[in-house]
Amino acid sequence: MANLVEATTNQQFEDFLAKAGKCLTVVHFQAAWAPQCGQMNDVMAELAKEHAHTTFVKLEAEAVPELSEKYEINSVPTFLFFKSGEKVDRMDGAHAPELTKKVQRLAVAGSPVGAAVSSATDINQRLKNLINAAPCMLFMKGSSQEPRCGFSRQIVALLKEHSVQFSSFDILSDEEVRRELKTYSNWPTYPQLYANGELVGGLDIVKELAESGELENTCPKAVTLEHRLKTIINQSPVMVFMKGNKEAAKCGFSRQTLEVLNSTGVDYDTFDILQDEEVRQGLKTYSNWPTYPQLYVKGDLIGGLDILKELKESGDLVAVLKGES
Repeated sequence: MANLVEATTNQQFEDFLAKAGKCLTVVHFQAAWAPQCGQMNDVMAELAKEHAHTTFVKLEAEAVPELSEKYEINSVPTFLFFKSGEKVDRMDGAHAPELTKKVQRLAVAGSPVGAAVSSATDINQRLKNLINAAPCMLFMKGSSQEPRCGFSRQIVALLKEHSVQFSSFDILSDEEVRRELKTYSNWPTYPQLYANGELVGGLDIVKELAESGELENTCPKAVTLEHRLKTIINQSPVMVFMKGNKEAAKCGFSRQTLEVLNSTGVDYDTFDILQDEEVRQGLKTYSNWPTYPQLYVKGDLIGGLDILKELKESGDLVAVLKGES
């Protein structure tokens, strides 16, 4: 796909901006170790099909420290939006609906064909992309954190009560979506809930599903923090929760932990707690261990840096990492 590219140097980044001219360029500051970046790359690939005159650039944040510092990239994924070489917008985090909305809004003015008004085909494709941006999508007034009408407030409360995992789109922020989605779905009111790309209905329908016990089968359930922590811990036989990652530690204790582990020749994976505040705080309670780094072997907590040093000095570290003792 010609308009979906990857930059590995500062110069390539500058070249892509220059080549795009007045058209929109979307730059994804990413990290290969972050699964949410991979998910957002899939979203970008779909957007690239729809917006042929927009350039989508993938850029490893750690490979270009000067650019990351210049644009204050403190976490991944982060998206920057450029026109005529100047930054015009920014988005931090993995928010597929928000990325779709920003690209749609910013791409129009820079399109060579000057299509200020989207055709019916364009808006239908955009609505389809928004609906499919998450397995369960709620179109509502306001956000799930701050609903702005009673019906939206009630449906959010119902979904949360039944542990439904969902994303939301604020129809008050986009008049075109607010107007056209009624026609697209043949449903005249809001909120509207979609599951796996199909319309479920509004508040009354969701209430009926909740009362009948069918809501959990209709929409995907949210993953509990405990389940999520267990899943991450067991991603690899040897898992280290630290500040930074295997390639770049971001504190002295984490750096020393990597040095100890690297000296053993045993393979291991890492999780950067700086990128996920929920994991950072939740793991302390889950493990009953208040500090980082934390080392796990086959799902069991071994301890922090001091424990690793003691095991290394006693000659037991390799056996422990291999799960042999």
